Amino acid sequence: VLPRSVNRLINELARLPGVGPKTASRLTFYLLRGGNELATDLAAALNELKTSTRLCSTCWNITEEDPCPVCADPNRDANLLCVVEEPLDLVAIEKTRAFRGRYHVLHGAISPIEGIGPEDLKVAELLQRVEKGEFREIIIATNVTLEGDSTALYLQRRLARAGLKLSRLARGLPMGGDLEYTDELTLSRALDGRQEM
Repeated sequence: VLPRSVNRLINELARLPGVGPKTASRLTFYLLRGGNELATDLAAALNELKTSTRLCSTCWNITEEDPCPVCADPNRDANLLCVVEEPLDLVAIEKTRAFRGRYHVLHGAISPIEGIGPEDLKVAELLQRVEKGEFREIIIATNVTLEGDSTALYLQRRLARAGLKLSRLARGLPMGGDLEYTDELTLSRALDGRQEM
């Protein structure tokens, strides 16, 4: 019943994470009802996304120039490296303005169930970078998931050497959280990671 072009856009939008067939249909019809400028601007933004972005050859973050602005910043601590799973994790840490070191983006986490091993990530590049660099500390900031923990453990084994401090992000209670509503695992990790006052 729908024209082929409408069905095609619905199908393409439905391939995006978090977008089901109903949302894809709503977005498609919103674009149809909107002015030509909306659809044209969206098409231009998508085209620019694919033609202007690439991966930084140092940290593997998404960038328009190589090296990326973080790697090119001389005011950052070149001896402190934070390893994250995805570019959005880097963005989240940068928003805190609490970290002034360098980054390395793995582009995923080790997941044997999904067939993702270290060779599918930017692990070899990390190991080469650590070998060449003079890092005094590496913060492993993978997600608090089975895959993130597996990745952190793997990296810990591969990076362990004298003179190099390896650390992991602290885990525990969120600000403003009530103990009675906290799950057992989070509360257990908060107790294990307690700090002296």
